[in-house]
Amino acid sequence: MTGRVIVVASGKGGVGKTWFAISLAQALALRGRRVALLDADTGLANADVQLGLAPKLDIGAVLSGKATLADVLLPHPAGFHLLPGRSGSGALADAGEHALTLPRRLGEGFRDVVVDLGAGIGTAQRRMLAVADLPLLIATEEPTSLTDAYAVLKMLAADAPTAAPRLVVNMAASHGAGQHVHATLDNAARKFLGRGLPLAGVVRRDAKVRDAIRAQVPLLTRHPTTPAAADVTAIAARLG
Repeated sequence: MTGRVIVVASGKGGVGKTWFAISLAQALALRGRRVALLDADTGLANADVQLGLAPKLDIGAVLSGKATLADVLLPHPAGFHLLPGRSGSGALADAGEHALTLPRRLGEGFRDVVVDLGAGIGTAQRRMLAVADLPLLIATEEPTSLTDAYAVLKMLAADAPTAAPRLVVNMAASHGAGQHVHATLDNAARKFLGRGLPLAGVVRRDAKVRDAIRAQVPLLTRHPTTPAAADVTAIAARLG
């Protein structure tokens, strides 16, 4: 039995998707789980930058057969391993079915595989989302984010009717504000897609997040007691 594949997706950029994927990977690792983070953003892969790592090899080397997963995986002091992406290469999109096997191959050695998926609803995103055990959709309070998040839900309903995505509201003014965002998307999903959208959790807006990103240190390491850290930790606990 392979590990669980958690795909973190968003309809648009700028919603904190990569930061959340990193933070979730660390929060799961702190719960004693063996975790791998796969940077599958073919356009702006930057998880390695946020983590202060300088990989010599990346996902492209694995997909081309020039290196093995063991060669490329980087351990991080936060307790998880990173499979770095390659910005602007289109590596995952070009690799076709071979790319879709990566999360499952990682799952042979890890209990959880967190996939940081590129924003949008292109072919590569659609195919990777369809193979997720748990799709997590990231949205914020911005109207454009809600519109784009619904587009992802609509796409996923068509591509993987049995998938059970959950919503994470990021950068919310409060838990109540985040719950309002969830209610809006949940109502739209029920009305137009015939199924609800469970809430995985709300992450409050927190100035310490920007500080951690600038310092290239995961939030749960640099500021473990801040509101956003507590919220991500709670989400990891709910996910089991």
